[in-house]
Amino acid sequence: MALTLHGYFRSSTSLRVRVALNYKGLAYEQVTHHLRKGEHRTVDYLDVNPQGLVPALVTDTGVTLTQSPAILEWLEEAHPEPPLLPGDIQGRARVRALAAMIGCEIHPLNNLRVLNALKTRFDADDDAVAEWFRHWVGETFAPLERRLSNDAETGRFCHGDTPTLADVYLYAQVINNRRFAVPSEVYPTIMRIFAACEESEAFAAARPENQPDAE
Repeated sequence: MALTLHGYFRSSTSLRVRVALNYKGLAYEQVTHHLRKGEHRTVDYLDVNPQGLVPALVTDTGVTLTQSPAILEWLEEAHPEPPLLPGDIQGRARVRALAAMIGCEIHPLNNLRVLNALKTRFDADDDAVAEWFRHWVGETFAPLERRLSNDAETGRFCHGDTPTLADVYLYAQVINNRRFAVPSEVYPTIMRIFAACEESEAFAAARPENQPDAE
């Protein structure tokens, strides 16, 4: 039984999982659910994930995993080579902290449900929504830039010279930022690391425009 990824081409959380699957050389099938058309709220998909969110990963034993951090940790434990976490305990803690800066501090405030609620509940127009998005990216990207530029552990990637989970999160967020015209020139270290990720086929193949449901 093959791995099956339920996702959406533009979903940054789905992008994270695609990168990890590609990086680890795992074959998977994609089932797409158009978020803007409400396809993630169908009865069939709610049977897969009652929360009605993407991604969901159905493993080769038929177990369904939800929430991208849990999926990524499962992939690391079930398929440890090549690793996306360092071998030392301090390094793993640092990588998880860098990933959480994006996954816990940016994404919950800027996901599609929140952006839609700004429009429907608070009458925010597109410009106001974009400004909201840029504000919360900046609140975390500014200290993330400082940390990456000052930490001795930073190398070609967020931690050393091979990709880690921190790079997976960073890559997906930078791509998402472009839809809202987040300025990149003020984050030279982040963008240098993003460029290094772009050179990896595992990352580039996961880009939204390279997915079967891309518009």
